[in-house]
Amino acid sequence: MEFVSNSMVLGVLSGVAGGLCLGWLLHGRGARPPRGLLPPAGSEASVMGESGEFKMILVVRNDLKMGKGKVAAQCSHAAVSAYKQLHRRNPELLKQWEYCGQPKVVVKAPDEDCLIELLTHAKELGLTVSLIQDAGRTQIAPGSRTVLGVGPGPADIVDKVTGHLKLY
Repeated sequence: MEFVSNSMVLGVLSGVAGGLCLGWLLHGRGARPPRGLLPPAGSEASVMGESGEFKMILVVRNDLKMGKGKVAAQCSHAAVSAYKQLHRRNPELLKQWEYCGQPKVVVKAPDEDCLIELLTHAKELGLTVSLIQDAGRTQIAPGSRTVLGVGPGPADIVDKVTGHLKLY
């Protein structure tokens, strides 16, 4: 009986170790960023963009004075919308963002004009954007533009659009 349980434990441990090794090998194969997002070969930044990561920024309009729950819901809408867009348009970039831990940062913009300027700049740089308009069922007027999602994208490019904004 002791032999059976020892061999069973050994078999389970072998399977786990083999699975971990296989997972590590397969995960390492997909760890390179998508083509077209790499700096020139040989540069320090040639692995994953200048800052070495990808991120999503959620820009909240500060003038609307939304409650915490409202802001959370609007940011969630923007994040889901951006995710869906990138899943359709560039699944490889999406994988890189996921590999980096799906970083998201919430910042504030003073008003709608600022949100639109950021949207335009992000589009010019080829970033994924998601502008959320509220349905107007609770705190704010229908059609109010509440949150702009920028990215996921290479952190150095996203920062060109939103790097000057303060944390929410």
